Formats: sequence, C-alpha cells, structure tokens
Amino acid sequence: MDKERVFLLLGFIAIAFLPSLTGFLFSPGEWYAALHKTSWTPPNWLFGPAWTFLYITIGLAGFLAWESGSQEQRRIAFVFYATQLFFNGLWTFFFFGLHSPLLALLDLSAMLLTVLITMALFYACRPLAGLILLPYFLWSIFAFFLNLAILRLN
Repeated sequence: MDKERVFLLLGFIAIAFLPSLTGFLFSPGEWYAALHKTSWTPPNWLFGPAWTFLYITIGLAGFLAWESGSQEQRRIAFVFYATQLFFNGLWTFFFFGLHSPLLALLDLSAMLLTVLITMALFYACRPLAGLILLPYFLWSIFAFFLNLAILRLN
C-alpha cells in the first residue's frame, strides 16, 4: 500500500473515532453507577476495547467503500455514513449528558437504521466494506436492548 493510501486509511479511521470525543465531555459518573442494570450488562472495562475495535472497522469500511463503486454510489453511501457517525456521538450526549435513556434509545433506533443502510450501500460499492460493518451493527443491536433494559429498570 502506498503512502497516500495509508494516510487516507488513517484519515478514515480518525474520522470514525470522532463520535468517541463526546465521551470526554460526558462520562458515566455517579448517575450511571446508580442505575439499575441487567445481569448481562458488560463490565465497564469492556466498552473501551470494544469501541476501539469497532471504530477501526468503521474507518476501514469507509476507506474500502471510498476506493470502490461509482461516484454516485459513494456520494449516497457517505451521506448515511456521516449520519450514522453523528447519531453514534449523539447517543453519549443523550445518555450520559442529559441522563435520558429514552432520548438515547430513540437515537439508537435512528443509528441502527442508518448503520443498516450504510452497510447495504457499502456492500453495493464493495461487498467487504459492507460486511466489515456487521460487528458494529450487531453491537449496536445489543446496545439498543441494553439501553431499553436500563430504561425499563429505572
């Protein structure tokens, strides 16, 4: 891989990490610690490594889709790519910033839809790009049900 492509890949990975910046503004804190949680809530230490892996795969998928497909395919796909990243970052604000599991759940609903559409559009550009997003989609489904359980328990 030439230097230009390496920088492009690293740029996509950096962009994929942008939603994580909201975590610096809104941390779990005492409010989250006091919530009633399910027995299947992952330990806090797992979220960092899981999201690191997912953000890298999101960036890789973006890079692969960018290099493939027609200009029109990419234009539409990256509108949804940017939108799902926006919803991803917004979740932290709703859940940890506003302490609103309900708004966070609504946000996750929109995020799931835009991730699914992004997967399909990336798959049309390059199948591997769509498939690489599958762990992100599955984790987001898990997050949806975890968020729903927290909403119901509290």
